[in-house]
Amino acid sequence: MSQSSKSPKPAKPPQAASGSPTPTPPVPTSADVARLAGVSRATVSYVLNNAEAVRISEPTRRKVREAAEELGYVPHAAARSLRAGHTRIVLLPTPNVPIGPLYSAFLNELQWALRRLDYTVVQYGSLGLSGDEAVRAWAELRPVAVISLGEITLSARNVATLKRAGARAVITMGPAGVPGAHALVMDQQEVGARAAAHLVERGRRRIGVVVPEEEGLELFSAPRLAGARSVAGAEESGAQAVRVEPVPMAYSEESAAALAARWRGLGLDAVFAYNDEYAMLLMRAFQDAGLRVPEDVAVIGADDLLIGRLLRPRLSTVRLEMPTGDHLASLVDHAVREPSEVTERHDLTAAAAVHREST
Repeated sequence: MSQSSKSPKPAKPPQAASGSPTPTPPVPTSADVARLAGVSRATVSYVLNNAEAVRISEPTRRKVREAAEELGYVPHAAARSLRAGHTRIVLLPTPNVPIGPLYSAFLNELQWALRRLDYTVVQYGSLGLSGDEAVRAWAELRPVAVISLGEITLSARNVATLKRAGARAVITMGPAGVPGAHALVMDQQEVGARAAAHLVERGRRRIGVVVPEEEGLELFSAPRLAGARSVAGAEESGAQAVRVEPVPMAYSEESAAALAARWRGLGLDAVFAYNDEYAMLLMRAFQDAGLRVPEDVAVIGADDLLIGRLLRPRLSTVRLEMPTGDHLASLVDHAVREPSEVTERHDLTAAAAVHREST
């Protein structure tokens, strides 16, 4: 066998001059940071833990941070939690459904705002877990707060489990609250009602409402359909009656094309397409199928994405007024600092239809 065909030998660890393995450098401590910065260990702790009760000059804070960076010192989260009696972890279960650019930007802003308040945001993938399973997994991390986006249905028992594990606040986001948790309510019915009312005001009486086929989106789509139907129920009977029909569609070119191909047979003259992304996909399919927008079919979306204004015709939409991440982070911080058995409800969204060329 030639030398080149032999299996390579495993690499040896780095050797010191004496032939022994290079020792692992010691882990820097807060005492090392204090010596390098010329301050006490208490000052290091105050600075790196962002203690607000102690006044420390900005030059001193800068010296401590520079020393910690030079040494590669990182505070021990578990030790800090033991001293404080709780962690600074805010657990944010990762959405396992496509929530769209509007909500993604909102959640990113929320995470930055919590970080500025010295919380550590931990995203947790809970795909495939039931409510009980997910809550037990979350509780193992001992978060000081949990913000559940609603894709996992929580119960009052689940909330109690999280609080026994040290969560000072459990906050749910969605169309309804959970006993024992603070509720951040997003009224999705109003979104559907605003869209349908806009179409009715423009003389449309046979309205399709796109119901996404993607699993998990029923949390948003079901109340939006109910809101559209509430507008139809409020209209007069007879010639002025409004018909609202759910039309299933997946977020794909093939599904949009299939729906557009059978649209004429549905007898509908308008569509609320769930959101702007589905609306843009369907509007392109309508045009490919020879349907004119808005002459043959009026189209309205939701979320008011910039790209909808760049289409031709420009896309009508329902604009959602979302709170700032700073505002929501302050609500979380207040709930953590002043825990209470009395839960609060906060309405997060306000909706308004925006009229453009597609309707």
